[in-house]
Amino acid sequence: MLSVIFATIMTSSSQNLRIQKNIAALSIVLFIIKTVAWALTHSVAILTDALESIVNVVAGLIGVYSLYVSAKPRDNDHPYGHGKVEFISAAIEGTLIFVAGIFIIISAAKTLSTTREIHKIDIGILLVAITAIINYIAGYICERTGLKNNSLALVASGKHLKTDTYTTAGIIAGLLLLYFTKIVWIDSAVAILFAGIITYTGYKIIRSSIAGIMDEADEKLLQEMVTTLNENRRANWVDMHNIRIIKYGPTLHLDAHLTVPWYFNVYEAHHEIDELTGLLRKKYGDSLEIFVHSDACMTFSCPICIKPDCAVRQNPSVKKIQWSMKNISANQKHSEDTEG
Repeated sequence: MLSVIFATIMTSSSQNLRIQKNIAALSIVLFIIKTVAWALTHSVAILTDALESIVNVVAGLIGVYSLYVSAKPRDNDHPYGHGKVEFISAAIEGTLIFVAGIFIIISAAKTLSTTREIHKIDIGILLVAITAIINYIAGYICERTGLKNNSLALVASGKHLKTDTYTTAGIIAGLLLLYFTKIVWIDSAVAILFAGIITYTGYKIIRSSIAGIMDEADEKLLQEMVTTLNENRRANWVDMHNIRIIKYGPTLHLDAHLTVPWYFNVYEAHHEIDELTGLLRKKYGDSLEIFVHSDACMTFSCPICIKPDCAVRQNPSVKKIQWSMKNISANQKHSEDTEG
């Protein structure tokens, strides 16, 4: 079983790395196209797009390296693998995007009141429109694969590329307005507007990566898991608590305590753990690693126990505890007085 899981993780990691390599190569091509568009037009808005593409190139190469490291098998020095490097990669990428956005705002503000001539705007619009279409397709594939394989680095790259598409689309709209009105300051205004969007995107990526580095609880993931457990709860699962989820690149590590009837032998208790593991793997795939500690139920567990055929019950069943993010994460067994 472990060999199958490991092989699946390695396959996902290889796929992540292959896509990121393609993204890095594509970023270089798109940067060249946007640079040509800027050279032809002298548009500061197109320069904004080209400068962000420099960030795309650097971020793409950093992403390739991080996914290469992340794909390495675990060793004695890294028993949980090397997946954390993806958070560092995403943090660097987010920082580059943020700094680029600030730089663009400052540069565009300086040209806002200057008089200058824009050339061949129609050719410039065509070139950046082509890059926008390619960027969106690449970003969609990148983000979808990243979500599937739990890769923050790929998700960050995908979101970055899609955001780049939205900003490019806005820049194109501004350039069209400039083309028909001949009002030159529109060029700088458009650059400032979309540089603000770029800056905010960089902040969001930084925030997400720091959360991963600090092992911040993923509330959305935990809530999904709680819902799944409540909907598929077995009668022998008397209680569940002390759940912890940590992300290491494409791998999710889950620790939990599962309370089962005290008279279960090792085989029976392990069967319940297998059922729990199978349920979660069905939803989250083999990239999920689960470590479950089995606890024996106590007398105070009887009022919340839903097992109908317990021959040694000491107290009647009073109520079923509805598991929630709060009580399932608590480091204590639940009782009748536990709040849901």
